[in-house]
Amino acid sequence: MYVNKYIRVLIADDHTLFRNGIMSLLESEKDIYIVGEVDNGNDLFNKYFEIMPDIVLADISMPEKSGLEAAKEIKEKDYKAKILFLSMHEEDEYIYHCLKAGGMGLINKNITRGELILAIKKVSEGANYFRNNLSEELIKRIYNKYERTLYKKPALAKDSLTPREESVLRLIGRGLTSNEIAQKLSISRRTVDSFRASIMQKLNIKNLPELIKYAIRYLNGS
Repeated sequence: MYVNKYIRVLIADDHTLFRNGIMSLLESEKDIYIVGEVDNGNDLFNKYFEIMPDIVLADISMPEKSGLEAAKEIKEKDYKAKILFLSMHEEDEYIYHCLKAGGMGLINKNITRGELILAIKKVSEGANYFRNNLSEELIKRIYNKYERTLYKKPALAKDSLTPREESVLRLIGRGLTSNEIAQKLSISRRTVDSFRASIMQKLNIKNLPELIKYAIRYLNGS
């Protein structure tokens, strides 16, 4: 139970309406206080060490630097950092990547107010919170499964992709859209789509969700 103690939360998400929605859900909670908001991974890293929040509530996919990348860098400088991720995806693979980045939880963006508050309080106490409060035993099984069997750094990308294709792959892993990638690399949307098609052909990837998963794995060196 929290008595006369605020849980200071830093929110990181590149969608203003979503950030506002989260803040609206939390504004009536007396012991949770929003101390800052950012819209990209670079600002998340900088803002964290400026205000030192109790918890970071971060989207996995953001421009400039993904939430996973920012979390890794934060944890390298402050191993006590408590990071709770947000995503539309909460499959086991994403749980693994969150754990690998040093996160303590992953909740769906369609979460209810009650579960959001529960997750924040659990993580603030030093406990993990993944997908409807999975048990620690199951979380460990998920981590060990992917660590042991599937996620070694894909060598194929390094060996077969051009430098420009690798740049596009990294930006896909950071959650950027084709239009955002085009703007970032100063190329046309059509050129981005061409690079993406070439990447998928070279890596024998059949659809966009599979490409996004691969890009996240590649980006995070797992």
